[in-house]
Amino acid sequence: MRKPLVAALFALAIAGAGAAPAVAMPERSTSAPPTLKAVDFAGTVALSNCSGSVVRFPASQDDDPALVLTNGHCLETGFPAPGEVIVDQPSSRSFTLLNSSGRGVGTLRASKVAYSTMTDTDVTIYQLTRTYAQIRSTYGINALSLQDTHPVAGTAIKVVSGYWKRIYSCNIDGFVYRLKEGDWTWKDSVRYTSTCNTIGGTSGSPVIDTATGKVVAVNNTGNEDGQRCTENNPCEVDQNGNVTVRQGINYAEETYQIPACFGLDNKLDLGRSGCVLPKP
Repeated sequence: MRKPLVAALFALAIAGAGAAPAVAMPERSTSAPPTLKAVDFAGTVALSNCSGSVVRFPASQDDDPALVLTNGHCLETGFPAPGEVIVDQPSSRSFTLLNSSGRGVGTLRASKVAYSTMTDTDVTIYQLTRTYAQIRSTYGINALSLQDTHPVAGTAIKVVSGYWKRIYSCNIDGFVYRLKEGDWTWKDSVRYTSTCNTIGGTSGSPVIDTATGKVVAVNNTGNEDGQRCTENNPCEVDQNGNVTVRQGINYAEETYQIPACFGLDNKLDLGRSGCVLPKP
């Protein structure tokens, strides 16, 4: 898991995309290029130890209490244990809301942890004391929309860190059947191509599809030292139990399955049809 105070400043100083290899120039296309959504910091937040974003689901309404998405391992009370699921836990945690340029424009506050786990996925969802409409009225900032369909390999993405005020650009390289790190195991994780060299403090950053502008995953970890399945060194496990270690490669957890678990007024309902998130 990515943490902000473990060699993060050093990593930030040396991190950066390598030079691109020389390639033959493709023939010029006669069709219009795809329209890309501008991806910036608006709607992202900085936590005390992680990154995050204000998010809404396809069925969310403007007068619903707003939600903040980050990682399970960013929970202020510590890492949820394997198999542990936390719901409706009181919280008054604060978040610094960023505008498009990455400047902090205000403080948002949680009323509770709506949902948190590190089992199968790595997410924490906070409910805020303000609605989407109130946030937009006060700060002129809209929440990011969560995509409710499975992401696609090859998709161009940006990982937007509110903690570091830095945006990483790469593609979805593929999906991992099981990603194991220490005592935790995550299912169907996103693997980035190598240019998303995320560092400590980027945990919880929204992973945004540049074509739609929607959140498709939440950034959570990477293999730092080439170790096998240890903390900060996740390994990939395929359906046959074969283990692969990819030093320097980073990962995220999909978020498309989350909207099905929230109903009217953005209220968590793990019993809803189609909800597959782990239950307490």
